[in-house]
Amino acid sequence: MRKILVSGLINIETTLKVDAFPVTYEPVRYPFWGVNSTVSGVGYNVAKALTVLGDTVCFLSLVGRDLLGQGVAQALLEARISPVHVLPQLAQTAQSVILYEPSGRRQIHVDLKDIQERVYPAELFDSALAECDLAVLCNINFNRPFLARAQRAGVPIATDVHTIYDLDDAYNRDFMAAAHVLFMSNEKLPCAPEEWARRLQERFGTAVIVIGLGAEGALLAVKEDGFMGRVTAVATRPVVNTIGAGDALFSAFVHHYNQTGDPYAAIRQAVVFASYKIGETGAAQGFLTAVELADWVARTAV
Repeated sequence: MRKILVSGLINIETTLKVDAFPVTYEPVRYPFWGVNSTVSGVGYNVAKALTVLGDTVCFLSLVGRDLLGQGVAQALLEARISPVHVLPQLAQTAQSVILYEPSGRRQIHVDLKDIQERVYPAELFDSALAECDLAVLCNINFNRPFLARAQRAGVPIATDVHTIYDLDDAYNRDFMAAAHVLFMSNEKLPCAPEEWARRLQERFGTAVIVIGLGAEGALLAVKEDGFMGRVTAVATRPVVNTIGAGDALFSAFVHHYNQTGDPYAAIRQAVVFASYKIGETGAAQGFLTAVELADWVARTAV
């Protein structure tokens, strides 16, 4: 089995536990053990989750030439992710601040610095892609030129466009059009998830679509089989923070689908993996190994 290429954002994530939304103003709060900073970002979350699941990953990203960037390099080594293709080309590393309440609801604030104006070297992407049989291209600007390059190389693309509400969305349209496996959230959809999936299939011919439904589970649509159906969520442990749930769902699906080509088994694995993950605070925490996941899938089987 060859590598999975993952190209996407890496940032420093600070989580802050609050009592409830909206946040009541106080000049000073002391949320003991409620403030934590870790390495995160969609690309890193997916790369780490796949690595924990046992995949060999080639991870591409851009970080800053700053103290935070040095911390990223250390985190990559600790996560057993090669830092070779993570380039320190930014003045500052991207950051995010996430407020979350006891129910698990969260509010995300992302500061991408100047990463959206930067270019990742095409020759490095091509050499990495040559070793991989799947390209996970997160919806960040430096990946945009790589959609066509992966297609020309005959490497299927998996991507997640997160919150979306317009098929003609200028930012995400080319990612949606290129994807073999396409993920998104239902949070801002203008219609029922089933209708949205039908529109995607009609417009882009997307082979496999997964729409995350939060506490209700996920919708899976497989064009070749004419299948569309919902998979209910499962309960594994108490919810702490729902940040990263979508990345976890995506990662576990990609892992199993890349190994087996079976989207139906993959989505069942994915909902369990995501359920367990949200029992942790950070977006890059709480990942099960493949053996642990198999055990939880058996324990939660209906």
